[in-house]
Amino acid sequence: MSESLTRIGAWVDELLGVAGIQDYPGAMNGIQFEHDGPVRKVAAAVDASLRTITGAVEAGANLLVVHHGLFWGGVQPVRGRIRERFRLLLDHDIAIYSAHLPLDMHPALGNNALMAAELGLVPDRGFARHGTQFVGLQGSCDMETATLAERVASVARREGGALHSVGVTSDRRSRRWAICTGAGASSDTLQEAAAAGVDTLIVGEGPHHTAVEAEERGIALLYAGHYATETYGVRALGEAIANEFDIPWIFVPAPTGT
Repeated sequence: MSESLTRIGAWVDELLGVAGIQDYPGAMNGIQFEHDGPVRKVAAAVDASLRTITGAVEAGANLLVVHHGLFWGGVQPVRGRIRERFRLLLDHDIAIYSAHLPLDMHPALGNNALMAAELGLVPDRGFARHGTQFVGLQGSCDMETATLAERVASVARREGGALHSVGVTSDRRSRRWAICTGAGASSDTLQEAAAAGVDTLIVGEGPHHTAVEAEERGIALLYAGHYATETYGVRALGEAIANEFDIPWIFVPAPTGT
């Protein structure tokens, strides 16, 4: 059974609550690039890049669902690599649907919720406030920090990256954790963590100064990689679309090592 892009896009908008979520201007959540359709096969990927668009072409997919869309760089001339992206999309009639913060914070399909579950962590409240909403999660636990770090390292390795950490020692225990996938380490999130009594913060990446600040605040900081922490949501969304509309789907890996 084939479905129209408009119907699938509206269903995903409603599922993720796109209309009610404040996001960064470059996110442009929703259908970013139309096609003639109908949708035959869905490809899911973290980024709308030449690699993932090519992967969609090779898989015979004509809807690419991504976390980071086409317009993160703002207004740019349609030249070089940007033109090549558009050419591939037009030549192969591929549409793009993008969901950024809606796919970070969703309670069932979100990057943070799914990664926390894989790590065996049970959240009890939100974390990483963005405007009036929380992007990440936090909760209580009682385990050796090194054990938690190894679980995070396993996630990073699986997605082609590696764990980098601050403050993980053999005698340290984690009792209050927080997670914010992607670029989750900042002075704001570290300040929020300290105020909430968080002793272990799990993120994708962050500036150099966050490592210094975390050490000074006594917070163990686990950087698993931006890409590695944000494969969860698009995989879950691709599967959800496939199940709802009886359409095949595939995940297109394109790890960046960061």
